Amino acid sequence: MGENKRKRGRKPKTPVADTLDLQYSNRGPTSVAADDVVAPTTNTAEAAKPKRRGRGRPGKSTKHPGGDSEAEISPSSPEWRGIGRFHDHNGGDGCVVGAAEAPPPRWESVAKVMPSMDAVVKVFCVHTEPNFSLPWQRKRQYSSSSSGFIIAGRRVLTNAHSVEHHTQVKLKKRGSDTKYLATVLAIGTECDIAMLTVSDNEFWEGVSPVEFGDLPALQDAVTVVGYPIGGDTISVTSGVVSRMEILSYVHGSTELLGLQIDAAINSGNSGGPAFNDKGKCVGIAFQSLKHEDAENIGYVIPTPVIMHFIQDYEKNGSYTGFPILGIEWQKMENPDLRVSMGMGPQQKGVRIKRVEPTAPESNALKPSDIILSFDGVNIANDGTVPFRHGERIGFSYLVSQKYTGDNALVKVLRDSKIFEFNINLATHKRLIPAHIKGGKPPPYYIVAGFVFSAISVPYLRSEYGKDYEFDAPVKILDKHLHAMAQSVDEQLVVVSQVLVADINIGYEDIVNTQVVVLQTKNAKAATWDILTTHCIPSAMSDDLKA
Repeated sequence: MGENKRKRGRKPKTPVADTLDLQYSNRGPTSVAADDVVAPTTNTAEAAKPKRRGRGRPGKSTKHPGGDSEAEISPSSPEWRGIGRFHDHNGGDGCVVGAAEAPPPRWESVAKVMPSMDAVVKVFCVHTEPNFSLPWQRKRQYSSSSSGFIIAGRRVLTNAHSVEHHTQVKLKKRGSDTKYLATVLAIGTECDIAMLTVSDNEFWEGVSPVEFGDLPALQDAVTVVGYPIGGDTISVTSGVVSRMEILSYVHGSTELLGLQIDAAINSGNSGGPAFNDKGKCVGIAFQSLKHEDAENIGYVIPTPVIMHFIQDYEKNGSYTGFPILGIEWQKMENPDLRVSMGMGPQQKGVRIKRVEPTAPESNALKPSDIILSFDGVNIANDGTVPFRHGERIGFSYLVSQKYTGDNALVKVLRDSKIFEFNINLATHKRLIPAHIKGGKPPPYYIVAGFVFSAISVPYLRSEYGKDYEFDAPVKILDKHLHAMAQSVDEQLVVVSQVLVADINIGYEDIVNTQVVVLQTKNAKAATWDILTTHCIPSAMSDDLKA
């Protein structure tokens, strides 16, 4: 009876972080509402007091919902209650100071990063791809969703792969429940950019177009906005520019300037804008690196490539593409090689290995020429040119800044003499094209049951899968990687398959092979019966009819 009993009271408050990071995804068993966020303060003197043990059953514990800390917090503690909702604690040890004094922040002030977010739209597309194995048919249609954003001139930009082989495209603005039919104005396969428009005036009401900013520098902050998988509302991820170089554009099978960022870019983010800290667009999200040893590596199409696409469309009324120099070249870093080619100690450049016969410069440039400069910019022995302070970039960047039909001054070293050529630039003519322009069905021709098809990268991917570079026949891959077209209308044609009939007995197993057709008179006579048997509307595609 003489012992001093403990006084009942509140458990002293344990120290917590000064701020709680607001996140769009739940981390832990409890979600944090935007209007309920409070930054509890810590009483230093109170935190220094020894912890007292209270009576009763100990409360359940859980991890801090606002971070990765392993410290456990009791649901009965003030910290837990402060996260769930505001409390007005009058007196007592460890009360939340300032919770009742400051009004709760509005959602607009927390989540609205920049006014340009209202210009970001969700793109809905129905695709109907050609059937390359049966070129007179199309595959079953499928739907996809991606992102886009409104620019000046009542236009919308998104990725080319987002609307490839489109049958129908619809757009939905942020906070709207209406989908508007869109028209595709231009598709740039090389740069993976597409331009859309909407005829309904209601779509353009109350929205300000996105403004473009300058090319960002390394470590500049970027914010990627779009509609990725995992939800239907707009999503915002942030990061910094971690690298800037000539990148391989997967969709276009080309190499253009690109930005690498450490912000997450997921499926559905394609076509969404990347903003700088001033709210101006500095790029378009278009692909990410999927590798077991890499995390959070995304790629953005920078503003120079975007403006080239837009100005190309405005200048020509359609997309004409990015020109190339039309050569294969090698580095001149070996000193003995430079001496053998007649280069002086101060001369630098790259050696031409081959010149494409279809390129306009084929009449001027020759193999073993040393390209010293392009448009007055000197080229180093490793093929790079000065870019910005402390940075160098491949000289193909200078070529990509040109437009189809432009001229460029090329200085070369030939037989220890310097020559200058004013070369007209044109687009690339590949023997095996990376795409079928305009999204048209693949060309084909049928005679005596032999189906002749033109080889293209989509055809190889359809026949042999995404690993076609390993599974396709060696002869076709050799032409794909090394052969050059000798004329602008040259194509690589194979017999894709044989429709079985009496006239082609013994040839049923031919697949993707070049053959010689004999007895053409009898073959043509039997063709129509074969077409009727297999329900094929025509013996050739519209392209071949023309």
